[in-house]
Amino acid sequence: MPKKQNEIAAGLFKAKCLQLINEVNHRHIQLTITKHGKPVAKLVPFTKEAHSLYGCLKDSVTINSDIVNDTGEEWDADN
Repeated sequence: MPKKQNEIAAGLFKAKCLQLINEVNHRHIQLTITKHGKPVAKLVPFTKEAHSLYGCLKDSVTINSDIVNDTGEEWDADN
């Protein structure tokens, strides 16, 4: 395994790529890939992106009449 925790040289990564991909997925860890001791890439486990609630109902509501102007109805709150 790498010199530092979760760090591996690019040449060694190339030789053990499939094994390391499985390990990252199974152990749910991140792996930094280095060239000449400098980080150049990061291998991370895949996670599904959370969907934003903002805009999730877009185009799901139909307005059939005017919702802004007065309807002419009297409300108890008006008194």
